[in-house]
Amino acid sequence: MNRKSILDNKYYLYLTEFFSGMAVMAVELGASRLLAPYFSSSQIVWTIIIGTIMIAMALGNVWGGRSADKDPNPDKLYRRMIIASIWIAAIPVVGKYIIVGISGLLVLTISHSFLVIAAFLACMIIFVFPLFLLGTVTPSLVKYTVRSLEDSGKTVGTLGASNTIGSIIGTFLPTFVTIPAVGTSVTFLIFSAILLLLGIVYFISERRRIRLCIISVILFIICSILGHSGNFAFWENDLTYEGESVYNYLQVKETPESVILSTNVLFGVQSVTQKDRSLTGMYYDYAMAGLQMAGLSQSDAGDVLVLGMGTGTFARQSKQYYPNLNITGVEIDKKITTLANQYFDTQDDATTYEYDGRAFLQVNSEKYDVILVDAYQDITIPFQMSSVEFFRLVRAHLKDNGVMIVNMNMHTDAQGNINEYLSDTIATVFPYVSTVDVAGSTNRELFATTNANAFTDFLQAKIPVISSNNTSAQAGLRMLYADIRNRLISYEKGNYILTDDKAPVELLGMRVIDALIQDELSYYKNVFRTEGLKGVLSQ
Repeated sequence: MNRKSILDNKYYLYLTEFFSGMAVMAVELGASRLLAPYFSSSQIVWTIIIGTIMIAMALGNVWGGRSADKDPNPDKLYRRMIIASIWIAAIPVVGKYIIVGISGLLVLTISHSFLVIAAFLACMIIFVFPLFLLGTVTPSLVKYTVRSLEDSGKTVGTLGASNTIGSIIGTFLPTFVTIPAVGTSVTFLIFSAILLLLGIVYFISERRRIRLCIISVILFIICSILGHSGNFAFWENDLTYEGESVYNYLQVKETPESVILSTNVLFGVQSVTQKDRSLTGMYYDYAMAGLQMAGLSQSDAGDVLVLGMGTGTFARQSKQYYPNLNITGVEIDKKITTLANQYFDTQDDATTYEYDGRAFLQVNSEKYDVILVDAYQDITIPFQMSSVEFFRLVRAHLKDNGVMIVNMNMHTDAQGNINEYLSDTIATVFPYVSTVDVAGSTNRELFATTNANAFTDFLQAKIPVISSNNTSAQAGLRMLYADIRNRLISYEKGNYILTDDKAPVELLGMRVIDALIQDELSYYKNVFRTEGLKGVLSQ
């Protein structure tokens, strides 16, 4: 009597389709989080991820269909699933090293589109092969499940529905459950384990390839041991905190002088607090000039709104010198607010709302003396907070003498750069715009107002005596205000306008990043051309 095969049970085949669809989407979302710390989480990176994965799936569909017609052996399908599962389990172990290695080689050899080329190659090497294998699942399962032409439509439809439902769950589960709870690395391992289990159940039930099952389990355990920690910044040995939220990769680092928060891009600083309460030397200091431009004195109970609160650097410094301010912060990432309370010296009287900056303005009717827009992070610029429509909304929430401050990254003098677009867009809404470059960085602070006297009063007025418990900080702020007055430039509006309908902020930002990379690494590129990799390593 012939033993009944597990494939005679269509429900197992539907489960195979369901979980393979789930795994594909989970890997795609995991890919975005794996790449974000190195390449940002911009639309460009997402486009590369989706594009390469669709290429892999399409090739897998074609090859899987032909393979199933030529040799409809289900052993081959489930063996491919096991191989894909082990590859996915290995991503947390080797993926970050591959990304860093590719970036290191390309940054020395190419002159344009570094972000696109590096992210694309990383995706091709890390993700195309396992997703190609998973792309063979659907055409193979059609071969095994369709028993007659009479019910072929129903069977194929059920397979498609199983894949789609699995993909839906695979979209929501990593984003809202596994990545915030256990991180990207463990998320890869979870969905790898599901695929591995499907393959093992098949082979054990068929009493074949037991050795393959044992070897695959051993490899999975090794990958789980080596890759479960998810330390993206593997060269850092003294991080205070490293983790992930629904929105960001997060890193807190403590030095003898300060505590620093970085998000998504490993080498940037998004928030900082100085342990001695001194000025940071960064754009947060320059932004405080906006308080003076709005006519606020230390005794005034002015109202300030911060869109992109982070851990509250601007709020902390402002309250130190202007203690009567009423500060409201908007921060979309709740985990950042939690880290602010845990590791940073937060202000109890600065209320923070978990909201998108533009959405907050749309539901809030309050008006403010100062609104700081600090939501731009390198190439990751929310397009909805860069348009004419957004800045009109900001203007509507300012008092008569109010001032908007915008922190712009990636300063460059190239014509048609991202900052020129932002400045022209703002100047379309605000009649008076001035800028000042932050010394020693690529940041530029922009101040905009409808008050014709705001900048002239700031330039002509006697530099105020800023009282503070920290004498050196008091002197430092007075010197900074004097420097800003000397370098503040009135901005003349041009014709580069961003709108809700057309705001190519990622492409504009990518151009600046390319130029900055080439400028910073020109010396090492010359060494590489003349002395090779050995010469670079000897520097």
